[in-house]
Amino acid sequence: MQIFKQFTFDSAHFLPHVPEGHKCRNMHGHTYRLVVYLEGPLHPHLQWVEDFAVVKNAIKPVVDQLDHQVMNDIPGLENPTCERIAVWIWEQIKPHLPQLEKIELHETPTSGVVYTGE
Repeated sequence: MQIFKQFTFDSAHFLPHVPEGHKCRNMHGHTYRLVVYLEGPLHPHLQWVEDFAVVKNAIKPVVDQLDHQVMNDIPGLENPTCERIAVWIWEQIKPHLPQLEKIELHETPTSGVVYTGE
């Protein structure tokens, strides 16, 4: 069974490696939507995959590092494409959530990335 929990955060960034004149080369911001999916069997007594409070507590410190920050200033996010941000988030949370199956990171309502750790 899969469960999911959704989070949002607001961050600014710029993409230093895109060509001159590309609009994303300039500082700009997004309201990101992060969806974290965990997969596993139901606990025989509790009848859940994981306590949503455990998921929230594992994700909150990561979201707090990103929220209202310039992502380019965060070590490992010097070129913060949506794809790179997703990998960075995965690396931060996977040790705390071994059942992590995938994450979705939406940069805009119509654009984003799905990452499964590969």
